[in-house]
Amino acid sequence: MTPFNRTIEEQWARAQVNRRDVLGFCSRLMVAAPFGLAITQLRSPEAVAEEIGQATRPSVIWLHFQDCTGCTESLLRTSQPDLADLILHTISLDYHETLMAAAGEQAEEALHEAVRTHEGRYICVVEGSIPEKGNGGYMKIANRSALEILEDVGGRAAAVVAIGSCASWGGIPSAPPNPTGAAGVDRFVRSKPVVNLPGCPPNPYVFLGVVLQYARHGTLPALDKFKRPRFAFDRVIHEHCPRRPHFDAGRFAAEYGDEGHRQGWCLYKLGCKGPDTHAACPTRHFNEMEGVWPIGIGAPCVGCTEEHLAFKMPISSVIPIHNASPPANYPPIVSGQGELSAVAASVVGFGGGILAGAGYMASRRFTNVPGDASVPGEPKSSSGSSPAGPSGSDPEEKP
Repeated sequence: MTPFNRTIEEQWARAQVNRRDVLGFCSRLMVAAPFGLAITQLRSPEAVAEEIGQATRPSVIWLHFQDCTGCTESLLRTSQPDLADLILHTISLDYHETLMAAAGEQAEEALHEAVRTHEGRYICVVEGSIPEKGNGGYMKIANRSALEILEDVGGRAAAVVAIGSCASWGGIPSAPPNPTGAAGVDRFVRSKPVVNLPGCPPNPYVFLGVVLQYARHGTLPALDKFKRPRFAFDRVIHEHCPRRPHFDAGRFAAEYGDEGHRQGWCLYKLGCKGPDTHAACPTRHFNEMEGVWPIGIGAPCVGCTEEHLAFKMPISSVIPIHNASPPANYPPIVSGQGELSAVAASVVGFGGGILAGAGYMASRRFTNVPGDASVPGEPKSSSGSSPAGPSGSDPEEKP
């Protein structure tokens, strides 16, 4: 049996991948893609491992255009599986300019060979935006423009994954005045299905969830109108943010390092774009470490998954609240000492269960951002699903 048609289970066995690592990997997938992978309805790592193992290892050809390689760096930070297992045993990464040993003519031959061998079956991953202006002069590789390479390699793939904000809609290179005419992949690829995974960077397990679903079932996850997988972009960050009770109580950090900032109060007044940003950052953290995401380390969300926010608005700009706001009769609380005012306390008492939970969180002194984002009175879920918040947060409805 050739390496091109081995199942993932056969490759894991051949490479003597530790069973514990396999189950750890599958449990991560269950958190990262609870609705994207049809197999995760099985709800146990053992069952998921058995299902994934039956898939033929998917061939992945990874292209780089106008990018900073941050999406690849995010991929490198996965530890279950680690990088070697990810590349060699779970997917077949047949071309990647940053990670491959070959260069120059050897690298070009590797690309052409991978396309010929797996034509019509490989996943083409694109990192970086496509320069539309300059007749291809802004970017050329082996005397071919970025657009020529995309049309060739992307046009012969089974599906195209635009990974990161740059590939999804232009990202940083498209910031005004956008001299290169940077644009996203789906503007140019029309004949193949395109999945956008915006983020700066995106979560690598969301990418793995998409690729493995395609490898096992030949299908792509349900997408919103921006071609983002619903399982990872179905709700705004604001709904799952651990600082949400402070927002509801009117407790906001006014500047970096002040008392409210140190206690974990809401970052809305510092320019947080969480109320308008569809992403799974609060429930799927980076580097597999609890609290490692922008708001978790005390920085406001910049809205990197939204074309109308990131790199279009200044980070400190305060956005309008469209679908989420405190109750009209809930007084704002501004206190440098972290004390809950008597008036607010009486309103909390009057408000009942949900408001009491918010008041509890508001009056608590935060020395660190809590790892558990659940609020008393609300069910918590390791998969990231929860009852709809006040907005309903339909990703089809662009604010």
